[in-house]
Amino acid sequence: MNSHDAQHLENSDKKVQDGIENMSASNAVNPELTLILFGNRNSIEIGSKNILLDHDQEKYEKEFSSRLYDLLGRQISVVNMLGFPSIDTIPEIPEVHIFILLISNDQQENQYTSGLQWLEKTLGKEHSSYVMTVVTHNDSDEICESELQKLKAKSSFSEKRYHTCTRSMTDTNEIISLLKKIDAMVFESRRMTEGNKINLDETLRIDEETESDNEFQDAVESLNEDDNCISSLVEVNPGQCQSTEKGQKKESANKSKASFDNEDSDMNDDSGEQSKEVGQKKKSGTETRGHVDVKGSQMNDEDGGKKSGINIVSCQPSQKSKILQHQSTQPPTVSGTLNINGSKEKPLCSSSEEEKQILLKETGMLFERLELQDKFQTKLSPAEFLQIGPPIKQTNEIYGNNLAYAFLQRLMMLDYRARYIPVQQITLDVSDSEALQVSKSSDTEKGDFDALYSTNTESDQSNNNNNHVHPMDVQMAVFHCSDSFLKQKIITKLSQCQYALPLLVPDLLSTNIECPLWTFRQITKTWKISTNKENKTTVTMKSMPIYKADTPMVSFFRLGSMSLSKSQLMNALINDRHDTFFHRNCKGSTKSRYLMDGVAEIAWYCPAGKDNDFFTDCIAFCNLHGDSLANVKQREILTEMSSVIVVLVPTLEKCHESSAVIETLYKSSKPLIILSADNDCPAVQMKPQKYKLGLKERSQSDVSEELKKIIKSLLSGPHTSFRLETMAKISGVKVDEDQKVCQNGKSAAMEIIELIERMDIAKIKDTFLPCQGQLWSNWCKINKELHHLKGEIEKEKGQKSHQLMKLREKQCKVSNVSNSKLMRLFTQSLQSLPPKEREYFLTWTQILIDALSTDDLSSILQNYDETWSEILVLKNKHDKSAQLKHKQTELELLSQKLQSATFGLEHIFREMGQIYEAHKSLKKPLLYQQHDWTKYPELAADLMISGHPMELMDGDAGHVPLIWISNLLQEVIKKLGDPRVFVLSVLGVQSSGKSTMLNAMFGLQFAVSAGRCTKGAYMQLVKLSEENKDRYQFDYILVVDTEGLRALELADNATLHHDNELATFVVGLGNMTLINIFGENTAEMKDVLQIVVQAFMRMKKVKLSPSCVFVHQNVTDITAAEKNMDGKRRLQEKLDKMAQLAAKEEVCDVECFSDVIAFDVQKDVKYFAQLWEGSPPMAPPNPGYSESIQELKSIILSKAKQSTAITLSHFSTKIQDLWNALMNEHFVFSFKNTKEIAVYRKLEVQYGNWTWALRSEMLNIENQLYPRIEKGQLDKVELSYLNKEMAKTYEEVTKSMTAYFEDDKDKEMLVQWRGRFENKIKVFQEELVRGVKRKLDEVIQQNNARKMLDKKKTEFENNLLQKSKELAHESKAMAEKEEDLKKQFNTVWSHWVKELTSDTKPIENISLEEDQQLVLQDLGVEWGLIDESRRSKRYKNLSVRGDYSDYITQKKYPNINEESQQSQENKREEDKDTCGRVKALVHKFQNSKNCSSIDAFEISSTTQQHEERKPENLFQYEDQELIRSFINEVEQKCLEAIKSKPVTTRGYTPTYLQELAKIVKERVTEFESLKKFRFKKDFTVDLSLYVFDRAEGWLLNAHKIYRDNNDALTYLDNKKNEYYNIFRSFCKGSSSAVVFGEIICGKLKVSAAEAVCNKTGVDIAGEMRSNFPAFSENRLNLEKHVLASLAEKEDFSRFTTYIRNPRAQVEAFIKEEVKKYMFTTQKVKAQTILKKNVEDITRVISQALFEATKPDGKGNIEMWVEEFSSKLKPELTLDTISCQNFSDINNFEFLKEEIEKGLKSITTEMSKLSLEKVNDCRQKPDQILIDQLCKCCWERCPFCAAVCTNTLKDHSPEKHRVPFHRPSGVKGWHVRGTVELVIDFCTTLVASDRRFYPDADSEEAVPFKQYPTAGEKFASWSITADASMLAYWKWFICHFQKQIEGYYKMKFQGSGEIPQQWKNFSKKDAIESLNEMCSL
Repeated sequence: MNSHDAQHLENSDKKVQDGIENMSASNAVNPELTLILFGNRNSIEIGSKNILLDHDQEKYEKEFSSRLYDLLGRQISVVNMLGFPSIDTIPEIPEVHIFILLISNDQQENQYTSGLQWLEKTLGKEHSSYVMTVVTHNDSDEICESELQKLKAKSSFSEKRYHTCTRSMTDTNEIISLLKKIDAMVFESRRMTEGNKINLDETLRIDEETESDNEFQDAVESLNEDDNCISSLVEVNPGQCQSTEKGQKKESANKSKASFDNEDSDMNDDSGEQSKEVGQKKKSGTETRGHVDVKGSQMNDEDGGKKSGINIVSCQPSQKSKILQHQSTQPPTVSGTLNINGSKEKPLCSSSEEEKQILLKETGMLFERLELQDKFQTKLSPAEFLQIGPPIKQTNEIYGNNLAYAFLQRLMMLDYRARYIPVQQITLDVSDSEALQVSKSSDTEKGDFDALYSTNTESDQSNNNNNHVHPMDVQMAVFHCSDSFLKQKIITKLSQCQYALPLLVPDLLSTNIECPLWTFRQITKTWKISTNKENKTTVTMKSMPIYKADTPMVSFFRLGSMSLSKSQLMNALINDRHDTFFHRNCKGSTKSRYLMDGVAEIAWYCPAGKDNDFFTDCIAFCNLHGDSLANVKQREILTEMSSVIVVLVPTLEKCHESSAVIETLYKSSKPLIILSADNDCPAVQMKPQKYKLGLKERSQSDVSEELKKIIKSLLSGPHTSFRLETMAKISGVKVDEDQKVCQNGKSAAMEIIELIERMDIAKIKDTFLPCQGQLWSNWCKINKELHHLKGEIEKEKGQKSHQLMKLREKQCKVSNVSNSKLMRLFTQSLQSLPPKEREYFLTWTQILIDALSTDDLSSILQNYDETWSEILVLKNKHDKSAQLKHKQTELELLSQKLQSATFGLEHIFREMGQIYEAHKSLKKPLLYQQHDWTKYPELAADLMISGHPMELMDGDAGHVPLIWISNLLQEVIKKLGDPRVFVLSVLGVQSSGKSTMLNAMFGLQFAVSAGRCTKGAYMQLVKLSEENKDRYQFDYILVVDTEGLRALELADNATLHHDNELATFVVGLGNMTLINIFGENTAEMKDVLQIVVQAFMRMKKVKLSPSCVFVHQNVTDITAAEKNMDGKRRLQEKLDKMAQLAAKEEVCDVECFSDVIAFDVQKDVKYFAQLWEGSPPMAPPNPGYSESIQELKSIILSKAKQSTAITLSHFSTKIQDLWNALMNEHFVFSFKNTKEIAVYRKLEVQYGNWTWALRSEMLNIENQLYPRIEKGQLDKVELSYLNKEMAKTYEEVTKSMTAYFEDDKDKEMLVQWRGRFENKIKVFQEELVRGVKRKLDEVIQQNNARKMLDKKKTEFENNLLQKSKELAHESKAMAEKEEDLKKQFNTVWSHWVKELTSDTKPIENISLEEDQQLVLQDLGVEWGLIDESRRSKRYKNLSVRGDYSDYITQKKYPNINEESQQSQENKREEDKDTCGRVKALVHKFQNSKNCSSIDAFEISSTTQQHEERKPENLFQYEDQELIRSFINEVEQKCLEAIKSKPVTTRGYTPTYLQELAKIVKERVTEFESLKKFRFKKDFTVDLSLYVFDRAEGWLLNAHKIYRDNNDALTYLDNKKNEYYNIFRSFCKGSSSAVVFGEIICGKLKVSAAEAVCNKTGVDIAGEMRSNFPAFSENRLNLEKHVLASLAEKEDFSRFTTYIRNPRAQVEAFIKEEVKKYMFTTQKVKAQTILKKNVEDITRVISQALFEATKPDGKGNIEMWVEEFSSKLKPELTLDTISCQNFSDINNFEFLKEEIEKGLKSITTEMSKLSLEKVNDCRQKPDQILIDQLCKCCWERCPFCAAVCTNTLKDHSPEKHRVPFHRPSGVKGWHVRGTVELVIDFCTTLVASDRRFYPDADSEEAVPFKQYPTAGEKFASWSITADASMLAYWKWFICHFQKQIEGYYKMKFQGSGEIPQQWKNFSKKDAIESLNEMCSL
């Protein structure tokens, strides 16, 4: 056996063992069994591994199966009768046998029919009832459904006798399942009696039709032997009981009636007698089978008809007997029976064994009926019910098979009606029903009237009853099939429903008694004790875990049979309005039950501290179900533990079986109360603590009142007390906590508890959890202050940042000292324990911690309650005395004490988070770190996934630990794969039942108790079940539970801010928010609604759109429709009013709530009944509450179905975005949707790809058309043609866009931009097409302008060619001497040129410098000024100059301070009239508390007299900026003007410069008129020269184009070399073909080189666009690389260019990087691209030559040239060639060869093309990339002038945004009236309390926090506070401090002094900070 086989066998053995355990109940007693296989041979694969048949022998003999013995441990034989052998070869049929018919999957119907026919024909028809049909299939096949349906249609087919299995039969699970079905068949065969007129086949069919479990409904006739007063065991022969005399039936029934007139009869008063077996359904009469134990016939008082505690089973025969032969027709019978006369045969097995086995069997059948049979071993777990499954079935949809799950679902929702759920019956057809009744009537041979009086129980009602399962059987079956944690949950919920809980539970498979102590551990009971002292009533509240409570216990026993219900009597003592204990009169009670006998249930009475309390203290009541005479062990245990014993007996006669027990109890010291059923005496005290009370003819209320008095009296004196924990010490009781896995978890928890158990509870957190105490509180406080800086912002920020790091260091230190032992133990246990033990560990830890704090918390809560009540009284009296203040102070101290004393698991998890955050915040790990904090998020993630709630917001500090939460969720994402979650949050007032509602709705674990329940916010994942996932677009619901609004503990002045903060946070987080309103207090509602409406309004303004549902709890009479409508109307009115109020505060236009959020008052408001049905603590939950929960859940899920929800990663970023915005106080202007920004940036990258695809295709089209136009072969380009050429690429791009928007994982967020981007692409394509058309039209226009020259060109070329020919003919003698040839040619060339251009005037070069000087002098400028400016070249840097004060003189005013108000207003009007062109960019920074503070940062243009000041102080910063903006504006205006002139087509004229000079002069005059200063003449001169200088390059280039295209001399000069070569060729005697070939090669060389260079330019641009990091993404990415490059070079001049003219620097960066790429870093790649393009063009030329040269040689030279040119297109365009001098060429093959020779040299030359040539071509790579990358937004921040980084030029309505904001001093901003440069970042200022003046003439300062309200230029920007974390500009200021100060003639001093922390940043830090900012 190899290792694989060994492993397989080991796995198989394990499966087998599991299977055997599952079969334990049914296989307890199994006789030898024989399996007879018959059917088609092909239906089974016989082999050594086949478990059922491992040999292929046809002996047809019975052979013992060793494989089945090894598998099951049973004696099973197999007979192989496959192949349908003849009858003479068939062996004897054994006594216990089953036929197995094997049929193939694809031939089920045929083989089934033929198989049964063979069996009936060969062995007899009666054997067909003992056939198990097994359909075999291959491993990969599925069962053929069509064949199966045909099979089901067969009347003989029964699904209970149907099984599927693989042909190989090697799967142990399949074989085990088959054997289980076979055992059920064997059992049925034993049950059949001789007189049965129905066979097994029919029985099984009836079972299926009714879906009932007959074995569980079998009733036993009880015979009460009154004369013997004892129970006797009677054996009855079922066959003999079936008498032909119907009177005997009646007698049997009458006898049985008496036995049910007792307490345990489950029948209702009118339900009739129990006298039948389930066999009645099988028309078997009233047969009585097995052994009847009269003593056990007593029925349970609360269940009614359980079968007397006895069990029925058939005994195994002592020897083999051949029951079935070939000809046998008699079915199996049962041995050991009693004949009719009572003579008893010796049974073959003991009755106790029979009882045990029948109980096991019936229990197993019950579990099967409830579909729990597989869960008895594997167990149900809470995880199965913590899922969002299909909706809870309505009552009319519940059948027996889903009863258990329905019970659990409803119980989890606190519906106490879960204990009885009506089960729907499968009704028969009416005609069938009538036929059945008629047949019964005829069967009894009675008339209709006789039938009326018949006691025959064969009625339809009895059949219906058999379909019911006893409610307590359902509860206990679920209990037995649940694991420890689900049991605990069940018991906790039962306790909340005020039901009794199982205290002692008999083990189903052994005689053990188990106490489920673990299940009680999470139950807490609260009660109030009222005491009277000195005529004053004092109420003391107690709240504690029930397992710790010391209470008296009153136990109730029943000894014998009674008519009075013990459980009903107990209910009257505890809660007369609620059935705490189930009893026979409860709804749903049935005649039989199986799982409650011997179970002891316990319930506690908890007083409310009121006068009508039944008892004054908490009392435990215990109820032992069943006859206590039979349950001796349980009775003795409870007797020992009870304080008072109450015994119910039918009689007090000595001869009664109970007398011995009564005597023992009477003699014991325990207080005893005896209730006698046959006595009517009143309560009598027989002796001290011993009472007797008669029940006969007494009402239950009388009895209960007397009992209360006696019990009160007994408990008022000394008595023993009971404590649940002590159950673990009782011998003979097995406690569930003794399991090893539980003990291991407890041991680990105890290690932690031992550290803290002797400490003051209020000091535990400070001692062992120091990171979350004062250190964390201080950190939160400083962090909030960091977002609200005042004064010297950057200095203060630096100090606070340093403080934060110091606090983190302290946290690290304290987490590593000795006090960290608790955390180390805790985290080690989480890490090392297996999942189950870890769950026990956590639960034990919480349980034990809660136990420590119980007493302290109860005392504090009571004091708190009393103090608060006193404050309310004083407030109602309007008492404002010192007493009120004193009480309020006292209340605050109690609140702090309560907070200190509150200690739970959440605090340990919080400490984990703080330890993690502290270590994570420190960049360098400390040396003394000891434990592995890096694992903490993973540990917490495992717990969150398993269903534990995790703290989202720290309730004590009021802060979200962002680092911890982010990493925790990241770990969850790693484990789950970033699932989609629907976030459901809840908001409401304190103690309004939010957590209770969520727990009931989803089965969650949020903390619930009175007072301050939840603090902060918690989140918990709830998974969607597999069957439910397809219905929704998400995987989990993430529930966020929050603390209550308007919490009493919070100080009044902080309440509103805290509530607004919390509401905004949770509303922003949720896809849906439940608004929980409690009661009908309109004032309270108003406060809550105002907070909520304002939160929703904020969400609308930041483009978040959550939905909401209002839950109105604790509303009386919720069924009144009119009242609900009125309530909704009032709610709508309040919401609309609150919306209007909130709109004023949030400054937006809103009329009603529906303007804020989609809200339908009819659908989105849900009214809840009050939670409790009565007054706590004894009131059960209101069933109406549960119904409301269910309806609300349906509403939530229906709304969720329409939502796509969000990914968990998006949720994580959303938390950070919301919290950061809240920290900055002004939420709307501070909110930054990080996820949305990230998605948008990704979209920008895609947009770049799409536009590049269009641009590159258009470049290719341009490259094809441009040469043709240039060479005059195309004189018109239509838009339609260009669009047609672009159509394919445009279609591909649009398809790519559609796929991206529809398939991307963030498609829900992308949809908001889809229309805009689709339109942008469309516009881009249209602009691209129009741009290329415009460019080509210019070329066409130039061609048209030179038509005269073109006409001459043809003439010139023909003349030159002819003259060259003639000259060559004359000069052939000189052909061998090159110099002579050149000399001769040069001599005649000048003559030819002169001759050809005799009538043409040459175009001369232009002299711009001379023209500029003349133009300026004409305007009155002195030559000296012009000359000085030219020599100094100061004009060249005019736009980037730091200071313009040298150009300024102040205007003179008589008295500037007396300027009239009117003139000021006129001036403002003038400013407005300029339309913002020269509007002042003015800011005033000022302390918010003192607007006139001289220390404030002010920049303003107020009217002041400063004539005595130094020049640098005369000029304010805003004026400097205005002049710089003015210069740039004039430059752009002039360049636009000059570029509009037709220089390239008509040439240059000096009037163009005159026009520019005029524009400059006019604009200067206009600018001066609006200012209080004027420019010196120097400025006008310098500005004019500056503009000329900027226009010079364009003018020279344009004139050169004009000259090249229109000057004949230039044209001829360019042709000289070409014609010299022709001349030389002719001189050497070359033929016309050779010369023509040279001419063509010459033209090819030029065209090919141009095409290669242009194509290479486009390809290099494309390569860099795709793969070069700086160019491959979006605009932000490009900006990052530009800044990084500037930092690397450390060149201040480049920085100044970037600051003043960012686009110029970006273009310079692109050119520089392209150059570096082509000539340095990627030179090889660039050359490879060039080489490839050379090869491609060469291939095109060769192919064109081949195709143009036809084999037949037909045609002339002109036709050949035309053909050749057409074949070269579109890749290449050949210049026009005149063929009139080469008409003699007719050998085109020879011409082709000549051209090919020349092509080789062309290829060689092109391969040597340099990359410089590419860079000089028309399609320059750098210019292509500039066009692609710089067509974006260049708007600048109104504060710091940082450039918007949006990739789209016009991206409205998206606001301008940039993460690289900078200190304003970088741009030269300084404090008004000083030389102090500003160091504040605008991203810091927008979170500060400072103000600024938007314009020079602004009279009111605007708070920075509200900067968007200052005007459009501010509102168009999104500047979110980032606490100026960007290190880049801090490094820049420190590194270039002197250069900056020199450039601006300012200083970093005073308020602008550089913080010391800035100087610690290195260049590396600066560059890395760019990456960090881009990733945000």
